[in-house]
Amino acid sequence: MTMNRIALLRRLALAGVVLGFCVVVFGAYVRLTYAGLGCPDWPGCYGHVTPLGAQAANAGTPDAPLEVGKAWREMIHRYAASTLGLIIVVIAALSIAWRRERQVPRAMPIALVGLVVFQGLLGMLTVTWKVKPLIVTSHLAFGLLTVGVLWWLWLSLRAAPGAPVFQSPRAAVDATVLARRAALLGLVALVIQILLGGWTSTNYAAIACPDLPTCQAQWWPTANFHDGFVLWRGLGVNYEGGVLDLPARVAIHFTHRLGAIVATAALLFAAFTTLRGRRDGASRAAAWAVAAALLLQLLIGITMVLKAFPLSLATAHNAGAAALLLATLALNRALRTS
Repeated sequence: MTMNRIALLRRLALAGVVLGFCVVVFGAYVRLTYAGLGCPDWPGCYGHVTPLGAQAANAGTPDAPLEVGKAWREMIHRYAASTLGLIIVVIAALSIAWRRERQVPRAMPIALVGLVVFQGLLGMLTVTWKVKPLIVTSHLAFGLLTVGVLWWLWLSLRAAPGAPVFQSPRAAVDATVLARRAALLGLVALVIQILLGGWTSTNYAAIACPDLPTCQAQWWPTANFHDGFVLWRGLGVNYEGGVLDLPARVAIHFTHRLGAIVATAALLFAAFTTLRGRRDGASRAAAWAVAAALLLQLLIGITMVLKAFPLSLATAHNAGAAALLLATLALNRALRTS
C-alpha cells in the first residue's frame, strides 16, 4: 500500500513539474508579447471569467482597450497556474492524510502550498501594479522555485528507500565533498544569473546590446548601473515596454552577460569535479545533463543576439534557464544521496 501511495505522489509531483515548467515558459511568452496587462484586473478579465465574456460585454476603456489575443494569452496563463495550484493542494492533502506512512514527505508539500499562495499574490500584484519589474522578476523567481521544489520532491520520492550505505575510501569522500560544494556553488551562481535574466527581461533590456561579443560596439559600454538597478520606483507607472533610458538598460544587459560568464564557469567546474571524482551513474548522468543544458542555453543566447532577438528564441531562452535549473538541482540531489 505504501509503495502505491508513493507512486501516486510521484506521478502528481512529475505532473506538477511538467505543468509548472510550461507555466513558467508561457509566462515568459506572455511578457515578451506585451500581454501582461491583457486583462488589467485580477483574477478575471474585465470582470469576466473568460475573454469571450469580456468581448460579448464590449469591455474595455480608452485607457485599457480589450485586445482579445493578449487577453487570451494572459488568461490561459492564469488557468494553467490555477491548475498547478490544484495539483499542489492535492499533493499536500494526500501527504497529510498519509502522514503515518514513514516514506511520505510532509514538509515539502506543505511548503509548496505556501509558495503557490504567495505566487498567486505576486500574480495579482503583477497586474494591479502594472508589471512592475521587481514584482514580475519575483514572480518568475518564485515560479521557478515552485517548479524546483516539485522537482526535488519527485527526485526524493524516486530515490530507493533503505539503500545500503558503504564506507568509502578517504579519497572518494574528499572527491564527493568537493563535488557537492562545487554543485552548490554552481546552483547559487545559476540562481543569481536567472534573477539577472529576469531583471533584464522585465526591464526590456535584452535589445540594449544588439551585438556580440561587444555591447554597443564596445568591450565596456557606456552604462548607468545606478539607475539600472533601482528596485523600487513607486506605484502608478505602467512599466509595460520599459521606462528606463538606454544607458540604464545597457547596464542591466551587460551585467547579465558578465553573470553568464561566472555562472558558466561555476557550472562547468561542478560538472567537471563530479565526472572526475564520482563513479556512480546518477551523479555522472546529472553532471552530463548540466553540461548539455548549459551548452544548449549558451547556444540559444548567442543565436538570439545574432538573430536580433526573435520571439521564438527569447522564449526558448527562458525554457533553457528552467531546464538548466532542473539539471543543476538533480546534480545536487544525486551528490547528496551518493
